[in-house]
Order: sequence, then structure tokens, then C-alpha cells
Amino acid sequence: MNILIVSDAWHPQVNGVVRTLDTTIGELRKLGHTVTCVGPDRFRTIACPTYPEIRLAIHASRGMAKEIAALNPDAIHIATEGPLGIAARRYCVKHRMAFTTAYHTRFPEYVHARVRVPVSLTYRMLRRFHRPSRRIMVATQSIRDDLTKQGFENLCEWSRGVDTELFHPDATATVEGPGPIWLYVGRVAVEKNIEAFLKLDLPGTRYVVGDGPLLSELRRKYPDVRFVGMKSGRELAHFYAAADVFVFPSRTDTFGLVLLEALASGVPVAAYPVPGPRDVINGAAVGCLDEDLQKAAESALSVSRETCRDYALTFSWRNCAQQFLDNLVSVR
Repeated sequence: MNILIVSDAWHPQVNGVVRTLDTTIGELRKLGHTVTCVGPDRFRTIACPTYPEIRLAIHASRGMAKEIAALNPDAIHIATEGPLGIAARRYCVKHRMAFTTAYHTRFPEYVHARVRVPVSLTYRMLRRFHRPSRRIMVATQSIRDDLTKQGFENLCEWSRGVDTELFHPDATATVEGPGPIWLYVGRVAVEKNIEAFLKLDLPGTRYVVGDGPLLSELRRKYPDVRFVGMKSGRELAHFYAAADVFVFPSRTDTFGLVLLEALASGVPVAAYPVPGPRDVINGAAVGCLDEDLQKAAESALSVSRETCRDYALTFSWRNCAQQFLDNLVSVR
């Protein structure tokens, strides 16, 4: 099958959406499919307001039409609701081509956290965007239930996987500072609610791995926290393996790939009992979910690292890719 994926989130961005798409594309190619991702790198871009690390395509409609016509895909998947997603949607609707979409991010809540736009208004815009989609892929049942309540239709699940070879326990992994080692990995941005972690009165040493618009401010505000910037590959895996507890303060993530990466490294999770953490952990004894994040973090220290690893081994990127493939529809 010749598959076209359109995404405003693509390399060199580093986030869960890019990792999900990149790994899924790799698995689809192993299965013999031809996959092309059309991202901002093919267009003129400007910096996203309040988030300059993200580039937004401008004047994308004509270029998108040329891309789709040239590729002549069997299936089209629109991964994001940004400028490229809007351009691809417009083309598909105009030419009566069927397509699928995905809901990767709690965008209404993110926008509200940044610029205080009413959540109801953004959901109305998203319903309009996704309405022509034959299938809207979501990561978890909780998100599916939430979107159903918001009036979305044609929802289906597309779960996630984890690289258990890269992320694995390593008893020799260490980082500077007294233990316990408390770790956060992800964007350093307001929607991640990261200060809920930084404000905790925890013994030992707290590490933040990631980049984002709040990094400079939080470095000044919390001088005792080790901010090490963005890491990837084996370097990132080292930080996971060296941690005692992974603290995930976000209340708005639809899944949280970093949760699986931590668990694959044998590191228990402390988080709020909200969609994302609740769906990933799903009642397993691999962490602690509590509205009191301090209590959750302290309780997670006693969780078996072996149990965390065994649980993560049940998540497969091959199954994720097959689920994505099964959700696709023919353009005609």
C-alpha cells in the first residue's frame, strides 16, 4: 500500500507525536508498505508563537496539492490539526478523497493553558476539522470516551509501543547527586504542569530532561534541580535507567510515551490519576497514581523494578503499526 501521512509535527521536533509517527512508519516499511510523511520541512515556515522550536508551514495549500497529486496515495492519514493538516483536509474534501485523522494532543486544554482561549471554542473548531474523517485515531479508551462526550464520531483506538532494546534496566547507570533520583522527561512547557513536580519536597536529587519555552525561567527559579536539556538515544536511556522514580505531572497528555520508556527501564511511575497515566498503567502494580503527587512519588519508591520491566514488554510497536494499518481507509 502507498500511504501518505501529513503531519505538522515532524523532524527535527522531538516529542511523542514525532516518535510515534517515525517508529510506526519504520514498522510499516518493514511490512512492505510505501510510506511518505509530508511535514514542515517541505515548506516555508515561521516560528510558532510562544513556542519557537516548532515551525509552522505557511502558504501550504498549493504545495500540499502538488504533494498529494504527485504521490497518488492509496490511503491518506492527517496526523495533526495544524496548517499542513488543514491544507490536506481541504484538498481531500474538495476532491472527495477519503482520509483518516488522529487526536494526539489535548489541544483545547493546551491552548487554554497558554493563551486562555475557552476550551469549548477550541473543541468546536476541532469537531469541524475532524468531521469529514472516516476514522479518528486515539491512543486510549479514556480519550475516546472524552471525545465522544464532546460530540466526536468515528473514533477508533491506535495504541503505542516502546523500544525495549534501547530502554532497559541497567544497574550500573548512575548520575550525579544523592539518591533517590527523581526524573521527569518531556517538554519544559506550561501545559506539562512541570512545576507540580519541581515544588515537591522530596529527598535526593531531581532531574529534568527536555527543552522548551520555560527552561530558562525554571532553571533560575529552581537552582537545586538538575536541568540537563534535551537528550536522545542511549544518553536518554541512561538517565531513565539511573532514576529511582519517574514523576509525570501532566494532566493533559493523551498517552505519554515517556511512561512506557520509564517502565521499560525498570523505573516505577508517579502521576496523577488522569487519562494517559491511568490508561498506560491500567491497574498494574508499576507505580502510584494519586492526587497527592508527593504521596504518589514516595509510594512509587517501593514498587518492584522487575515488575515494571515485565509490564513494558507487553507493548509492541509492531502491534501499534498493524493497528494503524487496520484503521486506514482507501482514498476512493
